Amino acid sequence: MSDAPKKVVLAYSGGLDTSIILKWLQTEYNCEVVTFTADLGQGEELEPARQKAELLGIKPEDIHIEDLREEFVRDFVFPMFRANAVYEGEYLLGTSIARPLISKRLVEIAKATGADAVAHGATGKGNDQVRFELSAYALDPSIKVIAPWREWDLTSRTKLIEFAEQNQIPIAKDKRGEAPFSVDANLLHTSSEGKALENPAEEAPDYVYQRTVSPEDAPNTPEYIEVTFERGDAVAINGEAMSPATILTKLNELGGKHGIGRLDFVENRFVGMKSRGIYETPGGTVLLAAHRGIEQITLDSGAGHLKDSLMPRYAELIYNGFWFSPEREMLQALIDKSQEHVTGTVRLKLYKGSVNTVGRWSDHSLYSEKHVTFEDDAGAYDQKDAAGFIKLNALRLKLIGNRNAKFK
Repeated sequence: MSDAPKKVVLAYSGGLDTSIILKWLQTEYNCEVVTFTADLGQGEELEPARQKAELLGIKPEDIHIEDLREEFVRDFVFPMFRANAVYEGEYLLGTSIARPLISKRLVEIAKATGADAVAHGATGKGNDQVRFELSAYALDPSIKVIAPWREWDLTSRTKLIEFAEQNQIPIAKDKRGEAPFSVDANLLHTSSEGKALENPAEEAPDYVYQRTVSPEDAPNTPEYIEVTFERGDAVAINGEAMSPATILTKLNELGGKHGIGRLDFVENRFVGMKSRGIYETPGGTVLLAAHRGIEQITLDSGAGHLKDSLMPRYAELIYNGFWFSPEREMLQALIDKSQEHVTGTVRLKLYKGSVNTVGRWSDHSLYSEKHVTFEDDAGAYDQKDAAGFIKLNALRLKLIGNRNAKFK
């Protein structure tokens, strides 16, 4: 092929599918392959990915395994949570927000190693192909992106297994049968889809859940925690300063223990179909409640309502793969401006699947007890002022009412 790549950087997990892709790239394009494996807090040992890549003929210097947990939370998760971003009312975008970082490193490694293409293992039915590729093209318009699932004829699990056996690719015993569901995980969430979960009328079996205990089995005693924020980002738990990734790790532990953050959700994919997923976002669910709690006393109503009205659009941009678009960056600038005084501490109650804000305080608070008290406010607010306020706001409604009465 005249336009065949000479060197490809592959997003490589070490699993069966991406190992098959690695070998397929070598045989289909007769090209060099560089592997990139990101530690985003998925909770798996990554050294086997290095060993598998070496077994498949990748030179040690062409195997890149990187711990990106801090960058992931600091530069992607936290900016998203400043917006309180939720897709279609419920989904906290755990998979969506990881893809631009992986794409960013794929492109950077391609540049550093002289590769002329990158490759991913996303299928032609899902959102991830869009997210990977839009991000890659935004960062390097000249990069070639290879999506094997849209090119090859390995259209079934049986054909994949046959290809693996023909090319001496190790196959875990449990991979010889149909997997009950597929899993994507990172520090923010775990996503499970497919097979046993494809019928949305059937309750998901309990074994699907991996990060959270069942709320029924959670402790019978509530736990109270305090989360401290500076300019919209969490910086401490119970008074102990922590890094972004450490904070999310700790909130995952606390939320998971109390059965917080489970979601059974049918979403609208960008490619047009609906899909059912089981999501677990224990730390993110706690973090969202905490961030909303501190905004309640530090964010002006006009700014807060504007921000809330823009949030669905911001969330949709992330879901659809437009993290590196100018419109997302414009919205981010507005959101970050709103967070200048979002500093303070929130007390939360964790109990059997629920997280509730029960206290919040801040030196930047806009809450004025003397203005809202039911006791004597010592002249802080003249209640007679409300009469004129109401008359002016009622004027147009009265005019409309008089007009309508004429035509009844």
